[in-house]
Amino acid sequence: MIYEIADKCVREVEKLTDQWEIYIDNSECIEVESQLDVLNFAKEEIDKGVGIRVIKDNKMGFAYTTDLDKIPQTAQKALENAKLNKVDKNYEFAKVEKVRDIEGTYDKKYDDLSLDECCEFLENIIARTKENECNITSTGFSAMKSEELILNSNGVSIYDKNTGFSGGLSVTVEKDGQIATAYDYKSSRLLDLEYEKLTDGVCKIAKDSLNPKAIETKECDVVLDYYAASGLLSTFIDGFNGENILRGRSILHDQINSEITNTDLSIIDNPLFEGGMGSVKADGEGTVSKKTTLVENGVLKSFLYDIYTANKAGCESTSNGYRASYLSTPSTSPSNIEFKFENKIGMDEIDSGIITTSVLGAHTANPISGDFSVEVNNAFTIEKGEITDGVKKAMISGNIFELMKTCNGLKSEIKQKGSYIIPKILVHDLKVIGL
Repeated sequence: MIYEIADKCVREVEKLTDQWEIYIDNSECIEVESQLDVLNFAKEEIDKGVGIRVIKDNKMGFAYTTDLDKIPQTAQKALENAKLNKVDKNYEFAKVEKVRDIEGTYDKKYDDLSLDECCEFLENIIARTKENECNITSTGFSAMKSEELILNSNGVSIYDKNTGFSGGLSVTVEKDGQIATAYDYKSSRLLDLEYEKLTDGVCKIAKDSLNPKAIETKECDVVLDYYAASGLLSTFIDGFNGENILRGRSILHDQINSEITNTDLSIIDNPLFEGGMGSVKADGEGTVSKKTTLVENGVLKSFLYDIYTANKAGCESTSNGYRASYLSTPSTSPSNIEFKFENKIGMDEIDSGIITTSVLGAHTANPISGDFSVEVNNAFTIEKGEITDGVKKAMISGNIFELMKTCNGLKSEIKQKGSYIIPKILVHDLKVIGL
């Protein structure tokens, strides 16, 4: 079916221009949610659409449709939109390259998955939460399957399909007049989410957060748990975005071959990572996926580019031109960001500090300077390598670019949270402000 749509699109765009690109997306999604312990939302959705880009006289035009009977009109609209845009010789479409298959990105179990089974998964979370003597604020489970086909006038034709599954849980617990909350989520390309681990982990964090102690304002070691680290690292990784580099909106713009992190750390954008949530055969404009070493032993080596920003910068695309869907054009964003520390520090080596499960307000960090001030959530003190009391309200503030120069990986499981494949991360001399 998807190739029949493609043939129809090709016939239409070839009438209008000799430079074109077609992006076809066919996705399915099942979502179930509960408020408190009552299932209150369930849906199955199918979404199909086509995005067409054309280049005419060095002008780019884009249009999309969900009505497959209106492909001729959509192609014409893309051409009309091109005529309205400015001439720019940096517009270009992807060229043919060898495509690599990636393991662990598609689970056939999705094909037999029913809405009832998704509801059952949610009911298991609800039951397990009650067994843990916690109260559910909200919980949800989603499953998706996506088929994508990208083809263009340069001969690119890349088909990819993937699945994704995610479960999240927010709880409260009350004891002796004290109330604590906690939240976490798990995502996977495979239907292997273990609701027991998710539920038990969230409930333990909530219970451990009861009866927190006030903390004095000081500078100390802070361990960023996976969720907390992913929140703060987004500001750091934005500094590698090619568009930000070209516009002078990144502090890293003139630091290629300079030391910007601990020399123990290498950072790689890896869309070929087996089972990675951002793993794909090609990016959203048909550039075949490739690994990009951003930082090697602390030294800045590369930025992230799509075709357009790469042409403006005078380099090659790093295969980071991704789309949210057929509704939009590609833009530069990361795939799977691996943080690889050569050596890691054990929790028993931390004499004093805190560990925070998550942070609130990471989006308020200054995207250019890297300065941030955020509230810690579900934080605990560390004394002589042991996690002890919960921490009452507190803030942490610092500069993410400065912290990365001395940070360490903690001896811990490697997990993916969002785009980041990371251990727990230890940062030093971070200002902790007791509230």
